[in-house]
Amino acid sequence: MRYKDISGKEIVNVNQGARLGILGQTDLEIDEKSGQIESFIIPNYKWFGLKKEGEEQKIRWSSIKTIGEDMIMIELDE
Repeated sequence: MRYKDISGKEIVNVNQGARLGILGQTDLEIDEKSGQIESFIIPNYKWFGLKKEGEEQKIRWSSIKTIGEDMIMIELDE
């Protein structure tokens, strides 16, 4: 799967029913040897998405359960 195929999709935690962000507003952690995505890094935005504050949330690729047409469903236990 290419980045352009998943860019712009909303990331939702199915355990909490919480919207975490939109892919494209996140950073990626990529394996240098294989070039595969290892995780998404979602910043904590304040002030209507203008200022990054606090800790970032890291979502491992293995946490992804489904990639749909508009959404990426993940399963996180927190």
